[in-house]
Amino acid sequence: MAIVAAYMVPHPPIALAEIGRGEEKKIQASLDAFGEIAEDIGSMRPETIILTSPHAVMYRDYFHISPGDRARGDFGRFRAGQVRMEVDYDRDLVDRISQICRARAFPAGTLGQLDPSLDHGTMVPLYFINKVYKDYKLVRVGLSGLSLQQHWQLGTIISQALDQMGRKAVFVGSGDLSHCQKKEGPYGYRPQGPAYDERIMDVMGRGAFEELLDFDQDFLEESMECGHRSFTIMGGALAGRQVQARLLAHEASFGVGYGFVIYHL
Repeated sequence: MAIVAAYMVPHPPIALAEIGRGEEKKIQASLDAFGEIAEDIGSMRPETIILTSPHAVMYRDYFHISPGDRARGDFGRFRAGQVRMEVDYDRDLVDRISQICRARAFPAGTLGQLDPSLDHGTMVPLYFINKVYKDYKLVRVGLSGLSLQQHWQLGTIISQALDQMGRKAVFVGSGDLSHCQKKEGPYGYRPQGPAYDERIMDVMGRGAFEELLDFDQDFLEESMECGHRSFTIMGGALAGRQVQARLLAHEASFGVGYGFVIYHL
C-alpha cells in the first residue's frame, strides 16, 4: 500500500464551535467540507496520516519532521484551552524518511525540535478527522525557506518511504490561501489576494500539481499566502500517480482564503 487519498485543507481555528462561538456559521461551506473530508478519511481507514503544516517547527534551510512517539496540544492561545488532543507518531516511518534524506544529503529530518506541542495548522484538520476516525498514527512535517522544487522533492521522498514501508496512508496538505482578500480582513486588501486564490484553486482543482512550481516567489509573498509550500510537498508525494480531483469548497468570508479538494488515487 501507499498513499490512497490526499486532501487540500485550510486550518481556521474559528471553524471550531468552541472558538467561533457562532461565527463559524459564516463559513458553513468550509464546515461541510471538513465533515466530508473526515468521513472520506474514515472510510479509507489509513494506518498513517501525513500532514504538512505551515505552523509546525520551521527553518530557513531545513525541513523539520516531528520526532518521538507522541505529541499533544490545545487551543489555549485561541481562548479554548479545554479543547485538547494527543496523537501517536509513526516513528518507524519518520525514521525511514530520515534515512532516505541522509542518504541523499537532503536537508530534512528530526533535528532541532524547538516546541514539541501540536500547532493549530495540525490540530484544526485533526479536530474534524478525529470526530470520525482516530485509529491512525501521524507524521507531522514542517515547511522551510528552501525552494519550491525542494519542497516537491521532499514529497517524493515521503512517497518513496511509504512505498518501502508498505503503509496505507493519506496525505493532508494543511494551509490557508491568501490573507489579503478584503479591506475589512486581518491584513486588508491587495489585488494579488483574490488573484492567488483563483489561480491556486484552478491548479489544485485540476490536480495539476507541477504547476505549483510555476508560481513566482514575489507573487506568493505579495498575495500573503500560507499553504503553497504545504501543497507543493503534497504534490511531490502524488507525482506520477493517477489522481481524481474533486473540488469541494472555496470561500473567503473573513478575508482569508479557505480551499478544499479531495484527491483519490
